[in-house]
Amino acid sequence: MIESSTPPLADLDGYRNVTDLLVARAAAAPDHVAFEVKGADARGPWRPITTREFLTQVRALAKGFIAQGVRAGDPIAIMAPTRYEWAVADLASWFAGAVVVPIYETSSPSQVNAIVADAGVRLAIGGTTEHAVLLRAALTQTGRNTLGAWTMDAAASGTLSDLVARGVDVADDELEARRTSASQDDPATIVYTSGTTGEPKGVVLTHRNFLGQVLNIAAAYREIVNEQGNTVIFLPLAHVLARGLQLICLASGMRIAHLSDPSTVVATLDTLRPTFLVVVPRVLQKIQAAAADKAAEKKLSAVWAKARSTAVAWGHRAELIDAGRRVPKDLGLSLRHRFFDALFYRRLRTVMGGRVGYILSGGAALDAELSLFFRGIGVPVIEGYGLTETTAPLTGNLPGRIASGSVGSPLPGLTVRISDYGEVLARGIGVFGGYRNPAHDEGAFVDGFFRTGDLGRLDDQGRLFLEGRLKDVIVTSNGKTVVPTRWESAVEADPLVSHAVMVGEGKPYLSALLVLDREQTVAWAASEGVSIPPIAEADLRAVTDPTLRARLQNAVDAANALVARSEQVRRFSVVFADLDDRALVTPTMKLKRSVVLDRAAVTVEDLYL
Repeated sequence: MIESSTPPLADLDGYRNVTDLLVARAAAAPDHVAFEVKGADARGPWRPITTREFLTQVRALAKGFIAQGVRAGDPIAIMAPTRYEWAVADLASWFAGAVVVPIYETSSPSQVNAIVADAGVRLAIGGTTEHAVLLRAALTQTGRNTLGAWTMDAAASGTLSDLVARGVDVADDELEARRTSASQDDPATIVYTSGTTGEPKGVVLTHRNFLGQVLNIAAAYREIVNEQGNTVIFLPLAHVLARGLQLICLASGMRIAHLSDPSTVVATLDTLRPTFLVVVPRVLQKIQAAAADKAAEKKLSAVWAKARSTAVAWGHRAELIDAGRRVPKDLGLSLRHRFFDALFYRRLRTVMGGRVGYILSGGAALDAELSLFFRGIGVPVIEGYGLTETTAPLTGNLPGRIASGSVGSPLPGLTVRISDYGEVLARGIGVFGGYRNPAHDEGAFVDGFFRTGDLGRLDDQGRLFLEGRLKDVIVTSNGKTVVPTRWESAVEADPLVSHAVMVGEGKPYLSALLVLDREQTVAWAASEGVSIPPIAEADLRAVTDPTLRARLQNAVDAANALVARSEQVRRFSVVFADLDDRALVTPTMKLKRSVVLDRAAVTVEDLYL
């Protein structure tokens, strides 16, 4: 199959722009709790915010924007960690008729300057005083007539409360005129891509893109996203996936809590008890690795290994049943599953709050066995796929139709086509119309389809299987063309490996760099009595400890067993890297391959001596 489509489930008639989602929800259920918010005291309770309260706060801030001089179509930048005020500022910007320009809170001053200048930002909001200082400097550098940088920090000067105070005299009629000024085809946001393979590009997404995705995805996943459910958003709201999720939950009545520090998520789940979570695969790997470590502490590693394989087998059986296959009863498997559920699985579900019905995984490839494991412990993982240019999800598995290893079928209103070269092409309701800079559109579209740059295939049921990035393809000196994704993903399943990077362009054989997860590696070294000397991370120099290399040789051998001989890695180096360095790693934790290869040039060259 070279093309797969899913018809839309939702009608956009009756919606002028994204703000209608909130207005409609507030009219239908004004007293329903829309958000749970942590107060100034981090140890205090979570406070409920109703849809009516949220709408009131949004309208008040929108009036402040108007009083400050924001005009319809003006870009407003938001640079802040994931928090409730991000949601208020986002919707308030749209109520004021503005265009939102999200900036990752970890962006460097040069990145902030470039985005503010390119987008023509007139007013900016920072999560902290430090963010506001960066934004203020960027606005000054533009030399344009701008409206200042404000902060969510209540203890500082120039706060959102100050803006609200300025807007008290703005009439409701004026606000309503501004709220309805944008049509479905007007820009709603300009999102700058993280640039793993080149310079960041400003992706212009319209109100139609957001409305189409929100309404269709809500309809497709009504079993998961509904008034009875709640979720925790800890992914960056500067990323379109988190913002899209927030709008879907808001429109569907699903309660939202925000966490700015992902490291606090596990400790918070027991309190918030979400029914649904959106994560990146690394989070699932860490949950599984933590369980393995706990078992090791209690001298139960061999028992855990059997529990893990039992969960995978149980998950595989469940998927076969979902697919309508006749599966014979397996009393032994059932008994083992019941035993390990009491010993391990139930505790893992409790760690996740005890109510999680589904997990959505995106942002990177999910190992099929890891997906089956979570299905086997009673928490199915729905893997999806999308890009900024497709307003987040393009494809996704659905409840009752999960196929591990696949990223699912096109979501309602979307079409996926596979080109003659194996590239994934996209068209439909969520697909953007072009970049802010028209020069970036060159080569981005073919026959009305957006070129994703990803390689993939469709099975006979129209499900998409990803096979790597077009620009990551390696051609060795022997003329062999290798797509590294499958090998890299297999090695990254090891908890000590944060990233695996296959190399070998123009070389006689393939090699790899294994970038260590510092936290997991330090814990492993302590448990094994291994001393790893401090390594300067900037140049990605090799770590030569023989015990560590022997430990990781097993992961390399296992990955090599999955691929053809011509795709196997002969040599590898183990390195540490600063994974908080935004010049090296994107905000969604993807390595910038070109930067890695540049910094690790000496280490890579040593692999071919």
